[in-house]
Order: sequence, then C-alpha cells, then structure tokens
Amino acid sequence: MGEKEFYVYHIVTRKKMSQGQIINFDKNQKNTLFHFFFEREQLNSKGEDFIQILQDHDTNEGLYLNKENAQVAINYVDQTIRAIREAIVEMVRLQEFPEYPSRLSCLYATKSYEDALKWKSLFDSYNRKVLQIVKLRVIGNYFEGDGDLLPKTDGVPFSRKIEQAIEYWNGNVKKELSELLINGKIEVVEVIEDFS
Repeated sequence: MGEKEFYVYHIVTRKKMSQGQIINFDKNQKNTLFHFFFEREQLNSKGEDFIQILQDHDTNEGLYLNKENAQVAINYVDQTIRAIREAIVEMVRLQEFPEYPSRLSCLYATKSYEDALKWKSLFDSYNRKVLQIVKLRVIGNYFEGDGDLLPKTDGVPFSRKIEQAIEYWNGNVKKELSELLINGKIEVVEVIEDFS
C-alpha cells in the first residue's frame, strides 16, 4: 500500500488548527486517543486509584463508596473498557491488517463534509465541544472504517470483541458511521467552519 495524495475533512475538538499547518503522523507518534485511554489516571483527592479505593473499603459490611470515590470508579471502568477495546483492535490490526494505519497513531477524518457533520452531531450529543471543521491535504495512507463496527464497550467475552475487531478491519461495508484513519504528511488547506 503506497502513499497517495488525497483530501479529507477533520473535526477539531481540542486545539484549533490554522490554514497551512502541517501535521506529520508516523508509526511512532501517538495521538490523543492513545493519551486519553492509555495514560490518564483516575484518582480521588487522596491520590488513590480505583483499586486502592476498593482495597481500603474491603470490609465485611459491604462496599460503600462516597460520591467522589464512586465517580473515580465510574471513570476508571469507562476508561478501562475503552482502552481494552482499543488494545484488542490494535492487536487484531497488527496480526491481520498491518498495512493499515493504527487507531492509536493517526488522525481521524472523513471523506465528505456531510460525514464530518454526522460526527459533529454525534460529538454534540455527548457534549464534546467541536471547535472547527477543516479540510486536509494528505500525502500518506488511510483506512476507511465504520465506527459502528468497533467492539462494543460492554461485558461480552474478549473472544467476541476480537471477532468484532476483525469485522471493523474488514472495512466500511455498511457506511453507517464512516471514519478515515489517516497518516503521513497532513496539511490544513482550509478552515471550513469555526464554531468557537
């Protein structure tokens, strides 16, 4: 799979981009998804993580968590199940589809402006602030996936999650929630919308 030149759309959520900005994504560069799910700690005001909280509250009377500790627990479980999903998806990619960009070292984009608006609507529903929609020129590679095919964040066995990951890497068949994983040299050619 050689590098190609193509144009895509990107939803900006963390830090505004500017026309002419260059982003280089290679195999060693980690993206926001990686940092968010694999490096964040969920701690209470005493500096305790969820496992320490559980050990401190392990009594015969049962487990009672105050509001702060319950929130640490919820955040930890949510982050962990998503990290597990991404680790499984990456494991399957490395074994079965190594030519595709990694979800942990890429920029997420869409082929069309209409698809970018679908993602904006989804982000809005989660109260995730969208700053901009930008058009990008890419010299690199991409994989077109369907976000609806990702392993679910539920309690099914890991074997089922591996099957779901294989379905995801088989490509965007249904075109429900199209996402492009892009890497290479990326240039912001136009700021199409600024929502700030």
